[in-house]
Amino acid sequence: MSVRKILCCCGSGLGSSLIVHMNAEDVVKKLGHPEIEVDHTTISDINPSAADLFVVGNDLKDFITNVDDDRKVVLVNILDKAELEAKLTDAIESH
Repeated sequence: MSVRKILCCCGSGLGSSLIVHMNAEDVVKKLGHPEIEVDHTTISDINPSAADLFVVGNDLKDFITNVDDDRKVVLVNILDKAELEAKLTDAIESH
């Protein structure tokens, strides 16, 4: 399976998920994957078929019960772009 869409999620779908969304767009372009779509939403709107990878902060990881762990990218620090890049690189390469 190749990654076609990444969904960044937070409690409200407006604040931190938007920041991670913008950073994730930069990361996928830097990694040479401009074809990967990145979007953001609220954690309550997560549908397993909506994306290939779901990016979420560590505090919300247990709220995503309907998505397999290998499709979750869990960030300790949602503002740490280096962490996001490392974890997205691993996730994209493993899919």
